[in-house]
Amino acid sequence: MSAAAEDRWGNQDERGEQYVFPVPPAGGWTADDLDRIPGLPPHTELIDGGLFFVSPQTFFRMAALRLLENALVQQAPDHVFVIREMTTKLGERDRPEPDLMIVREDALNGAEQTWYDPGDVLLAVEIVSDESLQRVREVKPRKYAAAGIRHFWRVEKSDHLPVVYVSELDPATGSYAVTGIHHHRLKVDVPFPVEIDLTAVDRRRDARD
Repeated sequence: MSAAAEDRWGNQDERGEQYVFPVPPAGGWTADDLDRIPGLPPHTELIDGGLFFVSPQTFFRMAALRLLENALVQQAPDHVFVIREMTTKLGERDRPEPDLMIVREDALNGAEQTWYDPGDVLLAVEIVSDESLQRVREVKPRKYAAAGIRHFWRVEKSDHLPVVYVSELDPATGSYAVTGIHHHRLKVDVPFPVEIDLTAVDRRRDARD
């Protein structure tokens, strides 16, 4: 990490609490810096050399993430692995953190691993929040597609339920084409057969389970 990365600048919120932020080096941060900058909040992303911090968790996002993760874990074939809230290194200045990824099993290389190569990512899943709307609808899909990640799901809220926009990489254009918009039930055949009852997002498990 460069010397500039060791600098900090502080700010106070309305309660007088002091926050200290890292000052980027000339040209911005790199993907490798993300593992070396001290004091970053969990789930910090790097996009175009800039750091992005997550907003406070909402119940909808937590419940949708849990529903999708559990279903994917249960239905995934043995040769892939479901990864939650870890980064993929798309390039020198891009290291976003999808909410979920499906990666090849041979991409796992140890307990200290912090990122995955996009060539090993079969599916990236992003759940939209108010502060991430533009990034998830526009910026991230463009970068995932350019990196060659074949499948992308965008999850949004409608009438308190998740709606899943399923996209697949079009080799002719190098961009994603929406192959389905799924309300109430998600059923796809790629990257492997999956069926999810989306109305179960806030359903409590039976006490006998």
